[in-house]
Amino acid sequence: MKHMKSIVFGLVIGVLIGLWLGVNIGREQPLLSNPFHKETLAEKARRLGGETLEQGGKALQEAGQSLQDKTKGK
Repeated sequence: MKHMKSIVFGLVIGVLIGLWLGVNIGREQPLLSNPFHKETLAEKARRLGGETLEQGGKALQEAGQSLQDKTKGK
């Protein structure tokens, strides 16, 4: 009976930790952060603005590289 209690206890702890990490993975947050934290509108705007700038910079680099390749080819 004592062995069964330890197995059940281990399963419960494992499920809780798995849910904690799973929610953070699903929300694309650091693994050990609070899964109940709601992202404020300002935080969301800051994150999306940074992602947009990063994608725009990559697009500019690709466009510049293709222009350089075209001028070298002539």
